[in-house]
Amino acid sequence: MSTDIFEKPVQLKAAHVDMYRRLRLSSMFSMLQEAAIEHTILLGCPREKTLDRGLLWVVSHHRARIHRLPVYDERLTLRTWPGRTMHLFFPRYCRFCDEEGNPVIETSSLWVLMDAKERKIAFPEKYDITIPGEETGDEIPLPKRFAVKNTDRSAEITIPPSLVDMNGHLNNARYVDIVQDILPFEWYQKEIREICVEYVSEVRLGQQLLIRYAEDQDRISIAGETDKMVFRMQMAYR
Repeated sequence: MSTDIFEKPVQLKAAHVDMYRRLRLSSMFSMLQEAAIEHTILLGCPREKTLDRGLLWVVSHHRARIHRLPVYDERLTLRTWPGRTMHLFFPRYCRFCDEEGNPVIETSSLWVLMDAKERKIAFPEKYDITIPGEETGDEIPLPKRFAVKNTDRSAEITIPPSLVDMNGHLNNARYVDIVQDILPFEWYQKEIREICVEYVSEVRLGQQLLIRYAEDQDRISIAGETDKMVFRMQMAYR
């Protein structure tokens, strides 16, 4: 296996799973983000080159193809590798495999650097930041922009401290928790097969977030906004 593919064992604990003992989607995204940061450090981009210089790694798009959700106490292997840099965007791919080596979840994502003070995208070449990337040939497609249907179904929440991370905004992994909390419960009982998320802008502590959603036969589309668009999400089910 290439030295540019990072690998780590994962065993699902009680904190990682829901009432059905299935991996929570927010836990999945948290694991992916932590592994991506660990690998980025190993590839020569430690906090001295980013965080200590006022730069933050943030996810702009996520896509996950879910063959099945692993369950409590299951042992998995998480593999992740960067794709080829696309100007401002750093693609990254991840895969959870079971003990037989079969993929249970495959993901793709796009990352950017953000200036912590200005809250704007930073140009990596200005800070001499490069991430060597490769492609294995069997990655799932990178996430793309998508539209959300108009709907009058909505809910509003105030962002609490428990959902805000060290970057000072609603953590990317917690968007899906908020969405699953406000959707009709029957959607939570279904078997999810894909989730796509586009993080358009950040939402910070104490802000009001309006979430609109539209239901279809096997999928649901969601949009969150303050005075501007914050995120879009699509969830497809079997």
